[in-house]
Amino acid sequence: MSRPVLQVVAASTRPGRRGIAVARWVQRLAEAHGAFDVELVDLAEVGLPVFDEPNHPRLRQYVHDHTKRWSATVDRADAFVFVTPEYNHSFPASLKNALDYLSAEWADKAAGLVTYGGVSAGLRASSALKPVLGALRVHTVPEAVSVPFFAQFLDEDDEFVPNAELEAGGKAMLDELARVTTPLRTLRAA
Repeated sequence: MSRPVLQVVAASTRPGRRGIAVARWVQRLAEAHGAFDVELVDLAEVGLPVFDEPNHPRLRQYVHDHTKRWSATVDRADAFVFVTPEYNHSFPASLKNALDYLSAEWADKAAGLVTYGGVSAGLRASSALKPVLGALRVHTVPEAVSVPFFAQFLDEDDEFVPNAELEAGGKAMLDELARVTTPLRTLRAA
């Protein structure tokens, strides 16, 4: 069996966003971890309009090319790390929209959460995101990374430079994702 595909999903799409640096750090960390083939999926580049399919996603009767491309992207993944800021005690609309576009493509796959923000470290975004993922049958691992006052970890080139605790948390999350991804692949194949 080939190595599982882990998609690091960068949720923020706004101009001037700095959270893409967090997603790139997660990508590098996952590549160094070695258990996955890693893809960075930047929702700003995916560029989905507000959900515009006439049929319910569970039918997989997509009429728009952007949806067909998005379906193929998510379909090839075995696991995800959602990297999201906290907006107004929740996660951004761009991520909710991307999740709502599809149904079966998400099911029986594992996900880790990396949140960032100010004093809350994005924890309210995580709390809001988990029930949505659960409804899509995405299995969220308990190990997660929450980055408080994330701008303190950006260097002069806007590279994310984590401390030892964030690195250890990221490794623990990837270890757990690796542990559960293979059984979920087997479940999906059955």
